[in-house]
Amino acid sequence: MAGKFFHKPGAELADRVPPGQHLAKGFPVLTYGETPHIAQADWTLSIMGLAQAKTFTWDEMMALPQVEITADFHCVTTWSKLDVTWRGVRVTDLMAQLVVDPEATHVMLHCYGGYTTNLTLADLVRPENFFAHTLEGEPLPAEHGGPMRLVVPHLYAWKSAKWINGVEFLGAPALGFWERNGYHERGEPWAEERYSDR
Repeated sequence: MAGKFFHKPGAELADRVPPGQHLAKGFPVLTYGETPHIAQADWTLSIMGLAQAKTFTWDEMMALPQVEITADFHCVTTWSKLDVTWRGVRVTDLMAQLVVDPEATHVMLHCYGGYTTNLTLADLVRPENFFAHTLEGEPLPAEHGGPMRLVVPHLYAWKSAKWINGVEFLGAPALGFWERNGYHERGEPWAEERYSDR
């Protein structure tokens, strides 16, 4: 089974595939619970917590600068997919539209369906992170987090929140869904931060 869907990376990919990972031949879908289905016209992104409250509609997000980004994607369940091409809005371009309290140090990401995951503010605002609405030239499918998801390439994929609809700025650390259920608070693939040592 493993050979049919996954294969071990060669030595030439040692600088791109973190320890313990296998390359996926497709793009696996892992979801806890039911998959939300949200029409673009109904989608919104709410900014809350230690920031000036604001809600972005789909059209308002589309009016921000749009970029195409190719990035590697690493799942905590030990598979990786290289060179995934997305289109969306850089986190830094969204942040330029916000007024955030200088006391903010962390964020909680909220999603349709009730999922949450946490990041430090420093991990969120890296220039390679973005809100994706297109995958390989097609509208992002619901099973991959459409109509909009966050993509955080430098951390395990559970931090790349599917079906995102809120960013809550916090003044202290807090734990999201998987973090409360045994996963690592940060999730750095190269350090194999899979599970909590709490």
